[in-house]
Amino acid sequence: MKHFIERRDFLKLGITGAFGMALTASDFLWRVEQAKADETPPNLPESLNPDAALQKLMEGNQRFVEHQPQYPDQSALRLQEVAQAQHPFATILSCADSRVPAEIVFDQGIGDIFDVRIAGNIATHEAIGSIEYAVVLLGSPLLMVMGHERCGAVTAAVKKESLPGDISTFVKAIKPALKKVKDLPGDAVDNAVVANVQYQIERLQKSKLLSEQVRSGKLKIVGGRYDLDTGRVTILT
Repeated sequence: MKHFIERRDFLKLGITGAFGMALTASDFLWRVEQAKADETPPNLPESLNPDAALQKLMEGNQRFVEHQPQYPDQSALRLQEVAQAQHPFATILSCADSRVPAEIVFDQGIGDIFDVRIAGNIATHEAIGSIEYAVVLLGSPLLMVMGHERCGAVTAAVKKESLPGDISTFVKAIKPALKKVKDLPGDAVDNAVVANVQYQIERLQKSKLLSEQVRSGKLKIVGGRYDLDTGRVTILT
């Protein structure tokens, strides 16, 4: 496990705060590659490219839907394998809703998913930074933004509800997505759930670090919608 980039190695790259130095995305990626010293993480099969990672994720969801989970990577041995380093095959930006735990609905285990959860699955600066870390430094080849049926944050945005405290910030972050579905037929909330996923993906694609990974073929970004009634995840195009 000594070949993985540890926290102290990350700091050695000269990055302070949230990528505080004025590095270009190319410079940053170059330094990351130098730090990795061309080492391939031992737990990542060479065949696990972005498409293979998506297939693995969706096969896990199929097992969950059919009530035939395998509970992979949850043994004492797995704990030891990832105790000193991690290399998740998928990164998921999903809602913090208690009914949508990514590792369970995709039938995965410890160290498999870099799970970023926030109400409304919105791409805040902190969320984007977390995702950049997972993709660039940990080598995660797949990024999914997953919304879900009857999302409370999206519902509040659609109904223009007045919410107390910082809860209102989620509504503000979702409102721009509603413009695209304002006059569409069908369920207004469900239309907005899909539009919000697409909008948050657009925000993520503005990240230079993530866009370079996409252009190089190292990263695939997809949208997903989770059905609370069936447990099925549908890929959004």
